[in-house]
Amino acid sequence: MNIAETSTVSDNKKFDSVTLYRIRKLLSELSDKTGRGTELVTLYLPPKKAIHEAISALREESGTASNIKSDTTRAHVQDALTKVMQRLRLYKQTPENGLVIFCGAIPGPGGPGNEIIELYEVLPNKPVTVYLYRCDDHFHLDPLREMLREENVIGILALDATEAGLGIVSGDSWDVVDTTSSGVSGKTRKGGQSARRYERLREMELTEYYTRLADHAKKVFLEQYNVKGLIVSGPGPTKDQFVKDGYLDYRLQNVIIGVLDTGYSGREGVRETFDKAGKLLENVRVVEERKLVQRFLREINSDTGLAIYGINDILSALKKAAVDTIMINDDTDILVLKSKCLKCDNVVEKFVQRSNIVAEKQAMMSAPCPKCGNNEKEVTQKDVVDYFVDAAIDSGAKVEVISSKTEDGAMLKSFGGVAALLRYRS
Repeated sequence: MNIAETSTVSDNKKFDSVTLYRIRKLLSELSDKTGRGTELVTLYLPPKKAIHEAISALREESGTASNIKSDTTRAHVQDALTKVMQRLRLYKQTPENGLVIFCGAIPGPGGPGNEIIELYEVLPNKPVTVYLYRCDDHFHLDPLREMLREENVIGILALDATEAGLGIVSGDSWDVVDTTSSGVSGKTRKGGQSARRYERLREMELTEYYTRLADHAKKVFLEQYNVKGLIVSGPGPTKDQFVKDGYLDYRLQNVIIGVLDTGYSGREGVRETFDKAGKLLENVRVVEERKLVQRFLREINSDTGLAIYGINDILSALKKAAVDTIMINDDTDILVLKSKCLKCDNVVEKFVQRSNIVAEKQAMMSAPCPKCGNNEKEVTQKDVVDYFVDAAIDSGAKVEVISSKTEDGAMLKSFGGVAALLRYRS
């Protein structure tokens, strides 16, 4: 039986965009894996759970598994548990945020008997809160997905007397959730008693609009998204009156982090607020990504030469230690194939689209070594993000994974999805 192991353990104390990208990619991969029976082991180990206690518990589970009637299932479960215990013994103590391990027999090509014992190890970005052991026909991923949920969610309410826009800024994305019109009449230029009556009616309409908007904001920002902060914006005094008169639910009123003047309300007001609220949103990932991409765009449109794009140009600049930051879209579907000659150790690398990986790998396997002509070689593949992380180590360059869901991410994608900011002109 074959054994494969994957680890997303990072030595970085700062839980950065690369590590989050790796965990999200792993979640996507594991969600498609199923066992032929209840053979897949899931283990969530909280920080306070001692390693020796976890090993002891798994040893008992292995003993219980000896009662499984199916010889194949019994062997697979015990092999998986043994592999997990072996991995745990590599730790002197439980990691700071705990540990998550997925291990089991994954069906391979050719039907029964070709299963591969695969082990995946994750250091989560937040503390594991509960000890969990499961043996099932699938991996239990929901607790890990929950740990990836962004907690620092900020709401944006952009309003004036005619309309309002409600937006959410969370993690590596922002979005306009909803817009609503006020139904309030415009100001009249008529004079006399009719004008006063008209203004009283308009004030009543405004009050009704504010009340309706506050109720809608409560549902969106508290019940749906549970925001940790709120920015209120808009042109003129409407927003100030809305805040001052206390229409908002007290929980939203208490988390207002800023009131901004903007030229627009509604959908465009949310967009403008996001652009203007840099300091208020400085701890939100999407703002960090926006700064990087906007800096790249400024540099690429100037004559400084401090921005480049294209894999070959970036690799060349890395060799000169000229790269400061590499930016890669999170949906850049590129893999790196590496062929190593088993006779002369000559290495050939090629960047290929994931959709072409099988044909490209076969072509690389069948091609003779360009140095010695030998046909025996080892071909491996690596995700483009992991490739650049390894390539950047010696020069100290940083790698940032940029979400493709935002406008800035889409701009980066138009340059091929891989770009770099330089320390100096290379």
